[in-house]
Amino acid sequence: MTAPAPLARRAAVELAGTAALVAVVVGSGIQAAGLSHDTGVQLLANSLATVFGLGVLITLLGPVSGAHFNPAVTLAAWWAGRRTGDGPTPREVAAYLPAQVAGAIGGAVLADAMFGEPLVRWSAHDRSAPHLWLGEVVATAGLVLLVLGLGRVGRAHLAPVVVSSYIGAAYWFTSSTSFANPAVTVGRAFTDTFTGIRPASVLPFVTAQLGGLVLGLALVAVLFGRPAPARGGVEPAAQPDRPLAAAGR
Repeated sequence: MTAPAPLARRAAVELAGTAALVAVVVGSGIQAAGLSHDTGVQLLANSLATVFGLGVLITLLGPVSGAHFNPAVTLAAWWAGRRTGDGPTPREVAAYLPAQVAGAIGGAVLADAMFGEPLVRWSAHDRSAPHLWLGEVVATAGLVLLVLGLGRVGRAHLAPVVVSSYIGAAYWFTSSTSFANPAVTVGRAFTDTFTGIRPASVLPFVTAQLGGLVLGLALVAVLFGRPAPARGGVEPAAQPDRPLAAAGR
């Protein structure tokens, strides 16, 4: 069994992967808005780019860090694996979360730089409405259920395709267009472009996402039951041959 990469390297991968994910989301949004004035076409282009980009990132980086790119996924994996020993440790969680947030901000700034936008300009896109918060609860709960459920049914190797497909679908079936990711939500406040979110809307979105995290964990317990505690040694959470996968955007 291959030894996991050092924690510093895994945290760097989470930072780089989250930055790349946000650069894909924000950059494709800027490009789409520049090529079409039709909101539907813009969202279609943005969602397709995210599906392809996320699939590539999970495939490439999942074997190193687990390709979380999302604090909700990291926290869900920690909570679900605390009894069995196959989730992230508190030390790993403490390294991953700030790396993801920093990466998300960096990815938004990079996308703005590539398209000649101001490097940092707070978004004016207001997303403050209860139906949008509900959309975030649904999107995040579904993501957590999918990520943990794939591992429970022995299908974790399908994560690059399945997780990216879910995010692409959730762009369209949720009212919020499925941010489903606290780090990405923070990062998108730094860009006043198609995919931005007003800073005042960030906290309610993150709160809804954390609510979705709790709901997703409850659904996993109801639908798949609780895994038996580990009887042998503790298995590291980010083993190269067992990526936890997932992201949200």
